[in-house]
Amino acid sequence: MNDRATIDHLLQRLTAHLGAVYPDHDCEALAKRIVELFWPDKSKMIPRSEIADKHLWDESDVAMITYGGTIRSDDERPLRTLHRFLKQHIGQTIGAVHILPFFPYSCDDGFGVIDYLAVDEELGDWSDIEAIAGDYRLMGDLVINHGSSKSVWFQQFLSDEAPGKDYYYTADPAADLGQVVRPRAHPLLTPFRTASGDRHVWSTFSRDQLDFDFTNPELLIEFVKIIAAYIDHGVRIFRLDAVAFLWKKIGTPSINLDETHEIIRLLRTLMDHHAETLIIITETNIPNHENLTYFGNQNEAHVIYNFSLPPLLVHALLTGNALYLKRLTRSNPPALTGCTYLNFTASHDGIGLRPTEGALPQGEVDQMLATIQGFGGRVSMRRGPGGTEKPYEMNISFFEAMQGTLDGPDEYQIDRFMAAMGIMLALEGIPAIYIHSLLATPNSYEDVNLTGHNRSINRSQLDYDMISAKLADPETVEAQVFSRFLSLVEIRKQQPAFHPNAVQFTLALPEGLFGIWRQSRERTQSIFAISNVTNDEKTLSLADINLIAGDRWWDLISGHIITDIEGDFSLSPYRTVWFSNVAPDPA
Repeated sequence: MNDRATIDHLLQRLTAHLGAVYPDHDCEALAKRIVELFWPDKSKMIPRSEIADKHLWDESDVAMITYGGTIRSDDERPLRTLHRFLKQHIGQTIGAVHILPFFPYSCDDGFGVIDYLAVDEELGDWSDIEAIAGDYRLMGDLVINHGSSKSVWFQQFLSDEAPGKDYYYTADPAADLGQVVRPRAHPLLTPFRTASGDRHVWSTFSRDQLDFDFTNPELLIEFVKIIAAYIDHGVRIFRLDAVAFLWKKIGTPSINLDETHEIIRLLRTLMDHHAETLIIITETNIPNHENLTYFGNQNEAHVIYNFSLPPLLVHALLTGNALYLKRLTRSNPPALTGCTYLNFTASHDGIGLRPTEGALPQGEVDQMLATIQGFGGRVSMRRGPGGTEKPYEMNISFFEAMQGTLDGPDEYQIDRFMAAMGIMLALEGIPAIYIHSLLATPNSYEDVNLTGHNRSINRSQLDYDMISAKLADPETVEAQVFSRFLSLVEIRKQQPAFHPNAVQFTLALPEGLFGIWRQSRERTQSIFAISNVTNDEKTLSLADINLIAGDRWWDLISGHIITDIEGDFSLSPYRTVWFSNVAPDPA
């Protein structure tokens, strides 16, 4: 490798990125500082010619999402308990783990970070993080939009001391803020008395989570240092939390601004040239057409959340109508090389409703909300234009969301839940499952009452021994959901047609059926993944899906051999089939 040529190329790229954001600064000098901070060891830098050779992902990639303290045991650090749970119950069936913010924090279950370079002592320390990273591909959060009011930086802001005094975005309450897009219903600006007088700090999410001011390039430098430290501790996938709100500009919506995209492009340039295989995933819970822009021109996020999937999947299974889910899969463009989707059904947050804007008629949304509330769920609000409040997300355990249909609860809860998982696992992209979905955790009203926050309904803490006992008893709901999901994952991992970038085509199937065709990149395997999204038995005409004559076909899930490719196939309520022209693995 020509080190000088690589460094010069990087400096040129970084200077261009910085120039688009900081035209009044010495961007060449800033670029040199970034290179020195990010690559103190130049051997970890790779030239442009080697980027395409990185192995980013394949069909074996599946992730689990969890808080560091979700699984607990007496007299053991929660991170060590989590590691023990992963090794003893998950093994390598799931190879990646997203540990939600594990730093000292003051609010929002970790997303109000006090110290970006420390591990919350209540959870463990960096050695525990590194141990998990040694066995699993580790995703960590870069909470880049805002920080805690209890942080050293913000205390410096209050005292008018460097560097923190210049790290937070302030505005005049009389300024034109009417266009600002809000994810919450509280006031946008929070007043503070500082050593330099009264100032109003932008607070997108809460008065304890104060938004940073990235018009100051020194703040970007700080986050480059933080990223480099996380890499040293084993983080390989960086989730850019709330990144759509990063750049603010008075008189604009202050979301998805060009400067935000340019900063993501800068981070992508850094990570692509690192010897470790690093991935950026943007957490942008916004309408789908806006979310898709975060792929950029294959030069921003490697991965974007498929935020439209959870609400449209819930709607399909509550109503038995897959029309809107089909429209989503038909309209989502194939991800280009070096990019893919993260498919999920639920996370630590609620099931977002902003992605339904323009995708689901309001009457359908209202029906869904009423049903979810009937199942014990809550609805959180946001402030829209003109100060009106609008539903923002549904807060409910995903397993509880699957307890019935618009007509109420029924006996198909587990099968309906597994239909959702079967669809999610088959779609183009990388699948991820939240630990409370994996363990079929019920709604936690005790936590909601304790915290006063709707999202706590799906963030409870679980005792390791109790969970282990339930997983050991095949009669429990937890064991049935857990074992059936992991079995599907093991099947998925063996199928080249489920590569995150393999071809996907949405099938034109009768009402009540949802299906996609996947084909491996080598075109050697085809899979027709079809689910009955109703509580009635459905008949599938195999002639309608054009199984290739001359090939033998199997259902990978049941092992059933298709003997008549022109015949009818019966699908019981919520059954999923994966018809493949490659035989299932006998193991």
